[in-house]
Amino acid sequence: MFDFQIKSQCLRTRARVGCFKTPHGYVHTPRFMPVGTLGTVKGLTAQQLKGTGAEMVLANTFHLHLQPGEEVIKDAGGIHKFMGWNSPVLTDSGGFQVFSLAQLNKIDDHGVCFRSPRDGREIELTPEKAVQIQMALGSDVVMAFDQCPPFPCSENDVEVACHRTHSWLERCVSAHERSDQALFGIVQGGCFPSLRESSAKFVSSLGLPGIAIGGVSVGEPVEEIHKIVRHVTPFLPEKCPRYLMGIGSLREISIAIANGVDLFDCVLPTRLGRHGTALVGGERWNMRNARFRNDHAPLDRSCDCLTCCSHSRAYLHHLIRSDEILGLTLLSIHNISHLLRFTTAISKAIADGCFSEDFAPWEKDSLARHTW
Repeated sequence: MFDFQIKSQCLRTRARVGCFKTPHGYVHTPRFMPVGTLGTVKGLTAQQLKGTGAEMVLANTFHLHLQPGEEVIKDAGGIHKFMGWNSPVLTDSGGFQVFSLAQLNKIDDHGVCFRSPRDGREIELTPEKAVQIQMALGSDVVMAFDQCPPFPCSENDVEVACHRTHSWLERCVSAHERSDQALFGIVQGGCFPSLRESSAKFVSSLGLPGIAIGGVSVGEPVEEIHKIVRHVTPFLPEKCPRYLMGIGSLREISIAIANGVDLFDCVLPTRLGRHGTALVGGERWNMRNARFRNDHAPLDRSCDCLTCCSHSRAYLHHLIRSDEILGLTLLSIHNISHLLRFTTAISKAIADGCFSEDFAPWEKDSLARHTW
């Protein structure tokens, strides 16, 4: 049910164009994936999300386990029917919550005990439990349960987290029983090249249908992210999709693509939209600013999303200044479309043999110069 085909590659970089087949359709890579933590990309209907060009969305195992519970979603026919989205879904394992809710959990080799951020009750999450929840949810891609160490962190602590992540991955493989789901492993290792290399080699040795690079965007400088990606990707299999977790800025995406990464996710476009900020030409525009009050041009003249085709900057300024919910939805639609147009344009540039010239990630101003 799963297949990944590389369609074309850049001769000067590791960038490639691919197609990932899943039971609910194809994901054309490189591709940005919107985040729908609770089975919804905040503020958007499934139809609006489809209109942005999104092909795969993310949901979160831990949060869906808390509310409404995986059995409710299973009884509804799975996550796709529950949220009204008939395209591919990837579920995070809850491993990131080991990092983000560190003050509410206790970690040992068996698993993690959390205090629910909703009601304070104790919840145990193990590799087996994380996989069982995701099997009940019925997502297309299942992420292995891992330990994501914070930054900064000592090399010894990161090594312990790596060994635990590898042990947990083996347990996830043993627990996973659905052939209509692809289990992805996660490479950890912090900012330590030797640990990253050993983790990449271990995860790759299991022959999984996809691999993620985790433990980035946890407080480290962005240049460290680039170093990690450049170091890790040569140790990953060519014939499976590579997913860089939690990255959503244009420069970081383009540099990662140049190093052979295929998939990306981030809450950034909808989070910015909910705060009245639009992504335009690689810049961030605060739509509350008075300069937009009488500006009746489309938000982004080069964009064909619902927002840009139907509404002006002045109207969006009015909605945001008036605290109207519609303004936040329209900006989120545009921001997601912005990142999807960017990754689609990169795909075309790779296929046309001009990625190095049009998106040269090593030139800081190249993204602003390029029209896409």
